[in-house]
Amino acid sequence: MPTPTYELLEVPGGKPIKLWTHGVPVEPEARAQLIATAKMPFIFKHLAVMPDVHLGKGSTIGSVVPTVGAIIPAAVGVDIGCGMIAACTSLTAADLPDNLGRLRSAIEKAVPHGRSFGRNKRDTGAWDNVPGSAEHAWRALAGRFKAITDKYPRLEKTNNRQHLGTLGTGNHFIEVCLDEANRVWFMLHSGSRGVGNAIGCLFIELAQADMRQHIANLPHRDLAYLEEGSRHFADYVEAVGWAQDFARQNRALMMHAVIGAARQVIAKPFDAELEAVNCHHNYVQKEWHFGREVLVTRKGAVSAQKGELGIIPGSMGAKSFIVRGLGNEESFCSCSHGAGRVMSRTQAKKLFTVADQIRATVHVECRKDADVIDEIPMAYKDIDRVMEAQRELVEVVHTLRQVVCVKG
Repeated sequence: MPTPTYELLEVPGGKPIKLWTHGVPVEPEARAQLIATAKMPFIFKHLAVMPDVHLGKGSTIGSVVPTVGAIIPAAVGVDIGCGMIAACTSLTAADLPDNLGRLRSAIEKAVPHGRSFGRNKRDTGAWDNVPGSAEHAWRALAGRFKAITDKYPRLEKTNNRQHLGTLGTGNHFIEVCLDEANRVWFMLHSGSRGVGNAIGCLFIELAQADMRQHIANLPHRDLAYLEEGSRHFADYVEAVGWAQDFARQNRALMMHAVIGAARQVIAKPFDAELEAVNCHHNYVQKEWHFGREVLVTRKGAVSAQKGELGIIPGSMGAKSFIVRGLGNEESFCSCSHGAGRVMSRTQAKKLFTVADQIRATVHVECRKDADVIDEIPMAYKDIDRVMEAQRELVEVVHTLRQVVCVKG
């Protein structure tokens, strides 16, 4: 028998934890959080931990949580359906304009991004006038959303329709990349935006309220769960499924806008979907594993069924990868969703300067200011080590390097 590539952590009173983390750091706080989750009574078989693992709110980012008969809403999180989309084009590096700033500017104008506050000021991260493409996509989602809001009216007054086709903030991004053959790819990262956040927050609150008598016995209040058969369980499954569909459509709309923006700047006609991938990495769904149907929550993890394509982005200024799943059942057919942070955003802003950011992203057309220092590459794990640690989970199909990056 070959030596497994994972570390096995036995948990007294809980299920084992299998960590694909050889050669990458795992903070003690993340281990403690994983152990707490492994002690929940409905965990199926074991937790699977990806090499980008780090401490998260509610549940550990970079973990795969299989359950039977219950879901932990905080494990799914509030960025429901967050994920990646990538499209390979017929363009090559030589077809890009000499001034990549023009391309970045065109993308920034085409896709609302970031967030702005102020009395009587429009939020720059939302649509002021929703375009026809987003209206059309919203009509396909609106009926199911009404069924949800009829039961939970507070979700109606959220950023929903006006966020469809918008990027968001934080680590959400749009990139223009080159692969090993110098072909141009467009790639972006986003999720279900304001409405998904509201759905996540609501059901985390409901789970905690339903468990009010028992919450003191939980390892952490964010491990409050919804039991299968209960009203809130069924309603959560309905709402989270809708939010995941919203997220997938959100990414598709933005990709269409990015391609349109590029066509305004690049004179040469091009095909834009020679290869295309659209995958979640914060979600829950029913799957078949080890002979039975289970609920699989991937909190910062990507499905890697045998032959399935996925996306593992590096940090701002590092490499990214298009991968093919190897169908490793021990990981519940999963892989990492990125490089994974090695420090908090606050720590990064204290430790690094704008000059550091400029040096780290010298080869990328992107923002280089104080507001993006928390996304500096050094705040993340080494993506090469992350990929090495999961060599039995995925194989690399394409290696991408960024040349343009738009941050929210």
